[in-house]
This record gives sequence, structure tokens and C-alpha cells, in this order.
Amino acid sequence: MPKIKTHRAAAKRFSLTKSGKVKRAKAFRSHILNKKDTKRKRRLRKGGYASVPNAKVIKKLIPYK
Repeated sequence: MPKIKTHRAAAKRFSLTKSGKVKRAKAFRSHILNKKDTKRKRRLRKGGYASVPNAKVIKKLIPYK
């Protein structure tokens, strides 16, 4: 049985915690930042976790992480 290829885009965007949750970065932080208030930008700096249905799909894309 051949090895499964890792989806490189997913590997760059997501990582797994020891408990198996999928860590991700928050969206809307890349450009057009002057109209977003400081409090909002500060909240967006912190990461988040993928929802359970999405995490299931992501784990298939990054089998060796």
C-alpha cells in the first residue's frame, strides 16, 4: 500500500495539538486593516480551533502531522 500524500496547502495552514484538535489562524487579518479597530485586530491575532466536522476533513489532508 503506498503512502498517502500530504496536502501541502493544508499542512501550511493547520497543525494538530497533542489531544488531536486542529489549530488554525483567524481570518480577516491580512489587509484593509485601517478600518478594523485595534481591539478586533488584537482578537484576530490569537488562534482558534477548527470545528469538529471540518477537523475530520483536515486530518485526512494532513495524515502525518
